[in-house]
Amino acid sequence: MYDIKDIDAVFVSTSDFQHAIHTIEAVHAGKDVYVEKPLADTMEDARAVLKAVKDSKRIVQIGSQRRSGLNYFAANDFIKSGKFGDIVMVELTWNVNQPGRWRRPDLVAKLKEEDTDWKRFLLNRPYEPFNARHYLEYRLFWPYSSGIPGQWLCHQIDTVHWFTGLPHPRSVVVNGGNYLWKDGRENADTFTAVFDYGPLDDLTKGFQVLFKSRQTNSGVLNGEEVKEIYYSNGGTLNLDTNNISATGGLTEEYARAMGMKANLLPDISLNNIRVGTAANTGGDVVTMAHIRNWMECVRNRKEPNAPIEAGYNHSIAVIMANAAYRTGERVIFDDKQQEVIAGGKVFKY
Repeated sequence: MYDIKDIDAVFVSTSDFQHAIHTIEAVHAGKDVYVEKPLADTMEDARAVLKAVKDSKRIVQIGSQRRSGLNYFAANDFIKSGKFGDIVMVELTWNVNQPGRWRRPDLVAKLKEEDTDWKRFLLNRPYEPFNARHYLEYRLFWPYSSGIPGQWLCHQIDTVHWFTGLPHPRSVVVNGGNYLWKDGRENADTFTAVFDYGPLDDLTKGFQVLFKSRQTNSGVLNGEEVKEIYYSNGGTLNLDTNNISATGGLTEEYARAMGMKANLLPDISLNNIRVGTAANTGGDVVTMAHIRNWMECVRNRKEPNAPIEAGYNHSIAVIMANAAYRTGERVIFDDKQQEVIAGGKVFKY
């Protein structure tokens, strides 16, 4: 396909662990790329694809469509203006209850090795004999996918990086497991991560990010299955309702008692164009805007809304969370080595 001169650009929407390698192949072939998330599940792949894209000067858009949502632009501008105040907490939730979403038992039973190119599928993952479930239901199994982090965390944590300019978490701890779906899967059906974010050179400043997701019940209190809420001492920025408000902010009464001035935020509505958050998003408005942005950049050679660095940074957070879940350790990132460190060791498979 890459020998066809009329092909200028490609979409990469293959299995999670293949995204980075397929993007490398595409840019080496001189093609621009729209690559779905997660960009990479290992730091080795993340570093390789970052270098390949930067060296190639191809136009690469990461499939983090929130970066083309007008409400997210408005939130980013408001936070960066300083009007919101310092972020003190971020709560991220993405719950899904679709047992068949990642399961294909009927197809698994029919799939034969001769129907596939199994070695090509494995790419740089350790060799194992043909496994139809790993081929078709890869999101349930490591090292073909991290599951929840690579599917949903990467979307929401990307907004934290975008709004704050911070490249990655300082640390993360995780709890979770397979509490309901006893179907042989290796990735969690319930996953809670607590990240520490802040300046990498000043540990006295920062905030927590709480991410929680379950595949056992899709509801959350008072709303839909997805929540993105930013808190400052002055109030709340809610990307589910698209409202900025004084909710939870420092009131006149308490400010007076502390010898301070109240810093309650005004009530502001963000644009009423929002990203599709349902598990089956289809062709929502923001995804279409994100693809259009990429296609425009293919023509004008400008940087797209979600450049390769955005994918590299969300990959760090995903890999850190996956490492914390698999090792039970508090995980950090070594900027010098560009490696995820769990229990004092570089995290691999």
